[in-house]
Amino acid sequence: MDRTEVVKILNFMADLLDLESDNPFRSRSFRSGARALEGLSGDLSQLVEARELTSVKGIGESIAAVIADLLTTGSTGRLDELLEAIPEGVRDMLSIAGLGPKKIRVIWKEMGIEDIEVLAEACREGRLAGFKGFGAKSEAKILQGIDYMESVSGMFLRVECEKVAAELLDYVAGCTAVDRVEVAGSYRRAKEVMKDLDLVISTADPAAVVEHICSWPRSAEVVARGESKTSLRCPGGLGVDFRIVEDSQFPFALCHFTGSKEHNTAMRARAKKQGLKLNEYGLFRGDELAECGSEEEIHRALGLDFIAAELRENFGEIELAADSSLPELIEEDDIRGLVHLHTDYSDGEAGIEEMAEAAHARGLCYMGVTDHSQSAFYAGGLKPDDVKRQHEEIDSLNASMKDFRIFKGIESDILADGSLDYEDEVLELFDFVIASLHSSFNQPLEEMTSRVLRAIANPYTTMLGHVTTRLLLRRDGVALDMEKILTAASAGGVVVEVNANPRRLDLDWRHGPRARELGLLTSVNPDAHTVEGIGDIRFGVGIARKAGFEASRVVNTLDADSFGEFIGRRRA
Repeated sequence: MDRTEVVKILNFMADLLDLESDNPFRSRSFRSGARALEGLSGDLSQLVEARELTSVKGIGESIAAVIADLLTTGSTGRLDELLEAIPEGVRDMLSIAGLGPKKIRVIWKEMGIEDIEVLAEACREGRLAGFKGFGAKSEAKILQGIDYMESVSGMFLRVECEKVAAELLDYVAGCTAVDRVEVAGSYRRAKEVMKDLDLVISTADPAAVVEHICSWPRSAEVVARGESKTSLRCPGGLGVDFRIVEDSQFPFALCHFTGSKEHNTAMRARAKKQGLKLNEYGLFRGDELAECGSEEEIHRALGLDFIAAELRENFGEIELAADSSLPELIEEDDIRGLVHLHTDYSDGEAGIEEMAEAAHARGLCYMGVTDHSQSAFYAGGLKPDDVKRQHEEIDSLNASMKDFRIFKGIESDILADGSLDYEDEVLELFDFVIASLHSSFNQPLEEMTSRVLRAIANPYTTMLGHVTTRLLLRRDGVALDMEKILTAASAGGVVVEVNANPRRLDLDWRHGPRARELGLLTSVNPDAHTVEGIGDIRFGVGIARKAGFEASRVVNTLDADSFGEFIGRRRA
């Protein structure tokens, strides 16, 4: 078990404690411990072995013992007790968007409902409305949440698949019988969520490879075993399919199993028009196999420029490749600075200097501090006096740091009427403003769209943050007319961020073609609340690539001086 898994379990245990009791103090230490681990920069295993976990702020002796148990054995007695005490159906309700532990406890303890199907039936019959805190709107929202939960059942976030993909790639490559191996499928296309992982392997000895795969120590189950396809299931339910081919077939199999289905259909249709047949085993003219040693050669044989894996969704990429008009996609190394970073002035775990040093250590030359604004009281939003104190610290750090610059930003709430969350005299103090929705998510489409359009029109708005507010596998985004939003932002010179938090990845890549047509500018922003969160930039770059964005379209590929000039022009 690694740190990410331990954090997830600590938060889960906190939810279980809230289900069991209405005393918030019982769960607080678990949530504090989870936050402390998220912000931890050292090696967790070493701290556990040295028995120094309690030296980390936010981790007491009892939580340290739980963490040590989880890290070393994968379980802990307290978790087992909670799982025994709380019915599985009640625990499953925690996955329903908008339904927190407090309300679930009422549903369980007072209504006697212990199953999601029974809960849905009770909502449809209006039986919840007689209880305090519940009404017709609550019932409708719960039903909506259940429908969404069922629609994403069996799906996993990309971040949840990342470590498994890396481990399996290394493990399979360690088999002497393997010639080539690559991760394919949704993961290679940088999809934000996926059902499983696909690995393509070439070998002259498939039996040896299958034996090696089935001996992977992290496998929970061998689902299928065969010399062309073997499937495993990982702890947690993630499935992995291994496609095993001869080395001459490898490029074709990699192309095919990278997908998507729609892209593959369009590629086969193009081949057919040229009198060719394309499948996972080769490119054929009659019975004659075209020799292609790489995906690039397959594309060339079809009269196409090479199409990056991220673009293979049949969103016009084949036509662009035929016309030599594919965009030169952004790379992670193009990023020069990071904006949308939270510090301990609001709900971040690290101080400004610590975040700056971490960004500088990654070879970046600037960052923009954007803590929450005053209306975000739940996140420790900054009052005007806090803003002044923070700016004084930034001035001091800028005077002392070499080859690195800190810009003064804010993530301002877009209030219910579309105004920004400060008076103009406070907004004038910032170098730039990210305007974001954090409340009143249930406004109808026209009202919500007008609200965001008003924020775009505000002269202090530099960027829109996580524009739809979606949380992947938890809730859909708000109702917005994205055509109007993207058009207004482009016309007004307002940047629409690609939020790199792996639970957001918002702007959705599917808006990429229209964004490119409009000439929209973006910024790939980590929305980091910890030092570790800075690394989430990789997920945002993947989504920017899927959207077809070039480095020239992404404003934080500018150097510090150019970025400063850019945000200055926007203010002017």
